[in-house]
Amino acid sequence: MRSSKPKVLHELCGRPMVLWPVRAALESGASSVVVVDSPERSLQPVLPEGVELAVQERPNGTGGAVLAALSHLERAAQDGPQASLGGDPAAPVLVLSGDVPLVGADTIGSLIEAHRASAAAATVAVCTLDDPDGYGRVVRDSSGAVERVVETKEPGDSTLEERQIREVNSGIYVFEPDALRGALPRLSADNAQGELYLTQVLALLGAEGRPVAAYELADFRLMLGINDRAGLARVRKLVQKAIHETHMRAGVGIIDPDTTVIDVDVEIGQDTVIEPFTTIRGATRIGTGCTIRHSYLVDCLLEDGASVGPFAYLRPGAILRADAKVGTFVEVKNSDIGPAAKVPHLSYIGDADVGERTNLGAGTITANYDGYRKHRTTIGKRVRGGVDTSFVAPVTVGDDAYTAAGSVVTEDVPEGALAVARARQENVPGYTEQQERALHSQET
Repeated sequence: MRSSKPKVLHELCGRPMVLWPVRAALESGASSVVVVDSPERSLQPVLPEGVELAVQERPNGTGGAVLAALSHLERAAQDGPQASLGGDPAAPVLVLSGDVPLVGADTIGSLIEAHRASAAAATVAVCTLDDPDGYGRVVRDSSGAVERVVETKEPGDSTLEERQIREVNSGIYVFEPDALRGALPRLSADNAQGELYLTQVLALLGAEGRPVAAYELADFRLMLGINDRAGLARVRKLVQKAIHETHMRAGVGIIDPDTTVIDVDVEIGQDTVIEPFTTIRGATRIGTGCTIRHSYLVDCLLEDGASVGPFAYLRPGAILRADAKVGTFVEVKNSDIGPAAKVPHLSYIGDADVGERTNLGAGTITANYDGYRKHRTTIGKRVRGGVDTSFVAPVTVGDDAYTAAGSVVTEDVPEGALAVARARQENVPGYTEQQERALHSQET
């Protein structure tokens, strides 16, 4: 990735890459989930509660990674169902890759079902590709059973004939726990990369006469791995398309999906319309019948009938109550905009509570930071704010109050009052003529 950040922590539609297979495993009903990490333990902060972390002390291959995880799985089974999220000592062991994010719970369920029906010691998910370059090849025996998987990244790991095979290994496996436990300690690093290949387990099982089954993936895209930023962009496009289609089938109008970005954990209600060039990030929740125009939303909440944009920025903690409106070039942060309230344009509302049916004029600013601490502004119901009003927090404006245009409000405004907080205008007659005479005098 050419990055200081570990590859599997790069974001994919609002979720670190590694959490896609983790979430899929949890959603498929896995009794315990173990993630294998390097000694730096950089993945620990993003793992969901209940997911264990195993450390692979040195980068000695995929077989070494699974070997590092095995003790955690065994302990989960020994500790009983409560400790292992319903763990079953005889349950098959599913192996996924942290950089192969498109495998979903449905595919995992079908794979496990096929594995159990085959009574095999192991099942490998496979796919036949027109261009298998870079993938391990599946070698079958004369009866058609899986004999072994050969790696192809280094010339010494496969023959020319084997590299002609178009059936490839997806890197997704299911093992019977006793078969995996018995084979892992016998792995050898006698290969071109000097690593412990997990694929060697399949060959060891086959040599013992224990059957190895193959499960054909319905769509080759499910096994797409991410090795660089170009690969991440390709996979992101597929994930984003799926997210859009899920929302649209649920009744959300996305006018132009190609210019719309929506993260995976965003919730959007029926009959809401998302217009082009809108980005919706994080855990944003949008109700029914809302309209979002050319705006950027992050970790915010919009109730039914709310309207945003164009060119609005709703930052974390922004709440728009039912039928509220945030208009053009408005930024809202950590603020609660009440039902049917309006912030039409060119304003910044931060750390504020705005009451029902209040209308704030253009250029409204809540001055929420004094250089040391943030303070809150409270604006009541049905307030009419004049254009270019600044509220210097902490300050409270009562219900039905008004502010005069250009006011800098530093004191509380009583209910029903008009706040005029500006210097009285003074005109200087003949000012332009005086300036011109002064300039002429200097030149001469």
